[in-house]
Amino acid sequence: MSGVDTPDGLAFWLPLVLACVIAVGVALYVILDGFDLGVGILFPFFREEGERDQMMNSVAPFWDGNETWLVLGGNGLFVAFPLAYSIIMPALYIPLILMLLALVFRGVAFEFRWVAKPRHRKWDIAFATGSMVAGFAQGVMLGGLLDGITVENGRFAGATFDFLTPFSVMCGLGLVVGYALIGACWLIMKTAGPLEQQARRYARPLLLGLLAFIALVSLWTPLEYERIAERWFSFPNLLYLSPVPIVTALLAYSCWRGITGPYTSRAFYSAVGLFIVSFIGLMISVLPYLVPFSVTLWDAAGAPAAQIFILVGIVILMPFILGYTVFVYYTFRGKVRPGEGYH
Repeated sequence: MSGVDTPDGLAFWLPLVLACVIAVGVALYVILDGFDLGVGILFPFFREEGERDQMMNSVAPFWDGNETWLVLGGNGLFVAFPLAYSIIMPALYIPLILMLLALVFRGVAFEFRWVAKPRHRKWDIAFATGSMVAGFAQGVMLGGLLDGITVENGRFAGATFDFLTPFSVMCGLGLVVGYALIGACWLIMKTAGPLEQQARRYARPLLLGLLAFIALVSLWTPLEYERIAERWFSFPNLLYLSPVPIVTALLAYSCWRGITGPYTSRAFYSAVGLFIVSFIGLMISVLPYLVPFSVTLWDAAGAPAAQIFILVGIVILMPFILGYTVFVYYTFRGKVRPGEGYH
């Protein structure tokens, strides 16, 4: 954090704690909603009606609860870091609106598909398209944030389409591939029969594709941004951070073994691990900046009273959210076999 002025005492710790809470919420959203977005992305590649029903039934008890974490991340940013919120939102307004509309279409399609049978083809299209657009828009937002937002006098001062760059498009495509991988690994773990075997066939090239995107981002960002290169490749940081690529390689190997082997949960949890390590690598690259590389989390922090207010609310509500999540996933554990479902 060289070159960054940090306050002392409560003014230092409150933003740091809330930034960690928001980061956990975002990571949980990406992982939990990621696999059901991935199922939607893979939807057009499964032609049999029974397989499509089985795919949707595998995520039916979970998908709406998974989006709770998106609300936590957005509201947490608004209350705890209002300056960052006021800069990021107008800069990424278009992909944000596209993401929200896509999530709405996906949710409506999820419910209406069952009641519209047998004339439900438009809802199949809406489900798949909504999943793809939402995943791509999230990746574009991430890439647009990393690519830099023009800030003057604490306000967004760029153009409407500044977010749309080759780097952000690449991040969008990479996240779609990553969601498709985690969705395929979910189907390997949660379904049985021909659907599971076909998911295994799709998961292999998707894993290789995700690793290619991870490598591309890992090379692109330090070459483009001197701060990131210094963070990763200066000594002794190079020594301290060397476990990150090593763990990534081990998780990729574990995921491949899970895809091709008999332990069906191994692929999914290894893919989740790849997302977590990538997220940690991202935070290492940009922290303590919330708006790289102009606004730190202390610059963006709201009033201490507002931060304490939301932190108390999170402390009270988080156990209920986590308890509900664990209960649902435990209750609906096991595989969904052909012909089984919750509708």
